Amino acid sequence: MSTAETTAAQPADARRTPSPNTGAEIRLEGLTKRYPGQKEPAVDALDLTIPAGQTVMFVGPSGCGKTTSLKMINRLVEPSGGRILIDGEDITHKNPTRLRRHIGYVIQGGGMMPHMSVAENIGLVPGLLKWDSARTRERVDELLDMVGLDPSVYRDRYPRELSGGQQQRVGVARGLAADPPVLLMDEPFGAVDPITRQRLQDEMLDIQDRLHKTIVMVTHDVDEALKLGDRILILEPGARIAQYDTPEAILTAPANDFVADFVGSGAMLKRLSLVRVGDLRLDQPPTCRVGESAEQVCARVEEAGADAVVVLDERGRPLDWVFLRQLRGVAAVQRPRFEATSVVDHRSTLHDALDAILTSSHSGAMVTRQGQYIGVIQYDTVTEHTTAWTAQARAAEIDTLDVEAPGAGPSRAGEGR
Repeated sequence: MSTAETTAAQPADARRTPSPNTGAEIRLEGLTKRYPGQKEPAVDALDLTIPAGQTVMFVGPSGCGKTTSLKMINRLVEPSGGRILIDGEDITHKNPTRLRRHIGYVIQGGGMMPHMSVAENIGLVPGLLKWDSARTRERVDELLDMVGLDPSVYRDRYPRELSGGQQQRVGVARGLAADPPVLLMDEPFGAVDPITRQRLQDEMLDIQDRLHKTIVMVTHDVDEALKLGDRILILEPGARIAQYDTPEAILTAPANDFVADFVGSGAMLKRLSLVRVGDLRLDQPPTCRVGESAEQVCARVEEAGADAVVVLDERGRPLDWVFLRQLRGVAAVQRPRFEATSVVDHRSTLHDALDAILTSSHSGAMVTRQGQYIGVIQYDTVTEHTTAWTAQARAAEIDTLDVEAPGAGPSRAGEGR
């Protein structure tokens, strides 16, 4: 589909005023957990600093100690040794019940009380902290709106009346209810279908972009870690650190064979998870609204040199593409029978966009910000980006070969620096 206009989308950070940092630094010093009867410790003297306001993903093989390490931060699992400091305060021996009221915790499925309404579940911790009812109600509605659930519709529902994705959204809202500086998440999106998981991940990125909490998340999904994490902690058995670095560094410079094998093959393809759709150029094909004159829309599309138009609803949300030939002979633009699946959020990754494009009948995916249509990312834009990566990789290979030229000795590039 040809387009008449192309605009460059600014990086997400440039479009939005940065949020104040409301997170807290977490420091683990020699953190150890030994279970009775076990020869080796589950967590062996873990030293780690998690910067305030960042998202750190814990990944590693089953039994490596990642969940145990997470649960020691809020003392659901009591450490056998070492210290836990949050913003410099040693909380290793603090009253665990009081501690947990100031640390958000989100688990798979939301973990809601089945006999309590959505509002009661979210307001549980504020109630324990003696918030007044008006403040709690305002906070509940604010958080429901933040996670994409209409308060007037969902406030009084019960968990059994919610889908899996809705339950998980409520779980995130409950974890944030008392505005804690730290949010711990134990495989929160592992039990939902792939489409819902992608949407929840995108929403989590938007929430973090606004709140800048310190988030520690356990996941088995390397792609999820690459997408959500500012930094990734890869653990070997015993919670020994294999590598603690940025997603890009882990993909391009794995610390050892264990990390390389754990991340797996296809590093170039996985790098698609490091780039946000909103950071790239978005095309601006013709758009129309449901109910518009089909004749006028056809004229506009033809003038733009295009063969299809993006149909928007009354709130500016994309519904689907409509080809020019489908508008011939009708009086007005009709609402499409099925909503398109080729829609991605501006915070989605290029991996998400490519997946949406390949399942679409068009060469692009519609892009939204908070549900509102903002443009289209084309297949050519994605391939241009990957071509640039390939060129950079080849240039790096050539540099390495130059360093290892005859007469340079057996040393490798980078040694001796």
